[in-house]
Amino acid sequence: MTTPRGQPRPGTDNLLESLLKENRKFPPPADFKAKAIVKDRSLYDEAERDYQAFWAKQAEQNLHWFKKWDKVLDWQPPFAKWFVGGKTNVSYNCIDRHLASWRRTKAAIVWEGEPGDSVTLTYQDLAREVQKFANVLKSLGVKKGDRVTMYMGMVPELAISMLACARIGAIHSIVFGGFSADSVRDRVNDAQAKLVITQDGAWRRGNVVPLKVAVDDAVKDNKYVDKVVVLRRVGDKTPVKMQEGRDLWWHDLMAKASPVCPAEQMDAEDPLFILYTSGTTGKPKGILHTTGGYLLGVTMSTKWVFDIKDDDYYWCTADIGWVTGHSYIVYGPLSNGATSVMYEGGPDWPDRDRFWAIVEKYRINILYTSPTAIRTMMKWGTEFPARRDLSSLRLLGTVGEPINPEAWMWYHENIGKGRCPIVDTWWQTETGSILISPLPGVTATKPGTGTTGLPGIAAKIVDEKGKEVPPNTGGYLVLTRPWPSMLRTIWGDQQRYVDTYWNRFGKDIYVTGDGARRDEDGYFWITGRVDDVVKVSGHRLSNIEIESALVSHPSVAEAAAVGRSDAVKGEAVAVFVVLKQGQKATPELKQTLRQWVGEKIGSIARPDDVFFTADLPKTRSAKIMRRLLRDLAEGRVLGDTTTLTDPGIVENIKQQYIAEGKEEA
Repeated sequence: MTTPRGQPRPGTDNLLESLLKENRKFPPPADFKAKAIVKDRSLYDEAERDYQAFWAKQAEQNLHWFKKWDKVLDWQPPFAKWFVGGKTNVSYNCIDRHLASWRRTKAAIVWEGEPGDSVTLTYQDLAREVQKFANVLKSLGVKKGDRVTMYMGMVPELAISMLACARIGAIHSIVFGGFSADSVRDRVNDAQAKLVITQDGAWRRGNVVPLKVAVDDAVKDNKYVDKVVVLRRVGDKTPVKMQEGRDLWWHDLMAKASPVCPAEQMDAEDPLFILYTSGTTGKPKGILHTTGGYLLGVTMSTKWVFDIKDDDYYWCTADIGWVTGHSYIVYGPLSNGATSVMYEGGPDWPDRDRFWAIVEKYRINILYTSPTAIRTMMKWGTEFPARRDLSSLRLLGTVGEPINPEAWMWYHENIGKGRCPIVDTWWQTETGSILISPLPGVTATKPGTGTTGLPGIAAKIVDEKGKEVPPNTGGYLVLTRPWPSMLRTIWGDQQRYVDTYWNRFGKDIYVTGDGARRDEDGYFWITGRVDDVVKVSGHRLSNIEIESALVSHPSVAEAAAVGRSDAVKGEAVAVFVVLKQGQKATPELKQTLRQWVGEKIGSIARPDDVFFTADLPKTRSAKIMRRLLRDLAEGRVLGDTTTLTDPGIVENIKQQYIAEGKEEA
């Protein structure tokens, strides 16, 4: 019997030597350390002495406040209020406070369109556009506390819309531009959005994604939405129907808008945005973040983790439709007065060197991307990054899921050329900002680990009874004290917030839902969601460990491991493997890979099933959908596939299962 879906299971037992136990260490390069913003551990020590005083000092020194707070933290577990009584504004912090300095004419957003067009907005340009659109929102009846849904591609107007909402106190809710009309409808309805902002269409790998058509379907007969604002991006490539009295063109509205709109003084605990988590079943889960604490979290983590300097060109390759884009394309970099690069399209259009062409074109200094993107580029080979000059890079980052050591080393050697520190970051939509990461001027890194919590963050690993476990023992990753950028609730469902995150080990212990272990150096190794664990004959095996073993084989580019029911062992391991170009799928290679995993981890981890596939099912945020592979392996009806980049991949794998007798036709 398998563990029921949704029941948490901790990480690897001490019985097996973990594949992720790394002995390779990379101290900060001396020249990097000498110029780093954080050079020693004094911040950690200060935070441990008095974490509330520590965060208060950071808030006072790094943010603008119209009025200082009366109390740093009001903690009534599991409900937190930070900087109680303080007045600030996120848009003012990201724009206005930079205008009195030389940064006024500095590039704030550098945008690269997929077809090759580009735009650079200075902080002065951004101030003008944001204030104009803030006045547009006001003219359409949007007031403080109203919800505004955005369903757009990666265009500068999306960032402008966010900052305009923040300026007047409207709550934005961004829906990733790859989601279906049904997903948009669910999120618009849950937020009770008054206004939707979209565009005619978005470019994706040379094709047009018709966003306005999806919005028309999503808001049909909607009782909340008054207006739909439409940005013209693709023009004649996808004609749109404009509904009279409801639909309005962005350019028409902006042509009439005043460029002066003072920022509202917002309470530190006023809501800033709602972001719906992906991968959930049933009603969408709207994570609510507020103003002061969230802004402090993203401001400080951007400064510390990315060591961001005034002359840096910083590029986070995520989509703003996900929390990474909110925090580390828009709010974190702009609050620091940085130059943030945005890219509209995919990494392989028009060729597989597009990322590296952008690095070369803009002389990117800091690159923040996902392990899935890195593994995909590994599969393509080293010829594509070798075409481009990557010498401007000085820091690399990863985000979104655990990175296997082989991908880490490929990134280190082929992109960073052995000279760039790598910051492997752990955080969640719910945490708002990075919580576990190396500081590049301080921390010796190991391939595959996020190392330790940032200053002020208290994390530990516990067993099923909530007791802290010894080193190199798997368990649940939990957070044991509040942090400024933490979620405040689930929109419209406070009880669900309590039940989901705070009920398992007590109201003052946040349960992340991730499994992890901690090595003898105190470094955290994230093994993935706690239900991404296979239990074979009573022994718990982490999916990421099995996958890492497979990817370390010279023939394998990517892999996903899941558990399926087994009458003898409880669960058996099934793996789905993408081979490197030029490698052939043969029965002999299947046996080789089974034996390889057995040798790397132990015979208990040897896969029962090995399936070769051209690709793996991934969400549009580049995460492997192991849930669908488990459903397939168990012969269950497949769950929702609307969030996948290519739903046809699952059908292809399903047909292979049928052909090989693993599923009844």
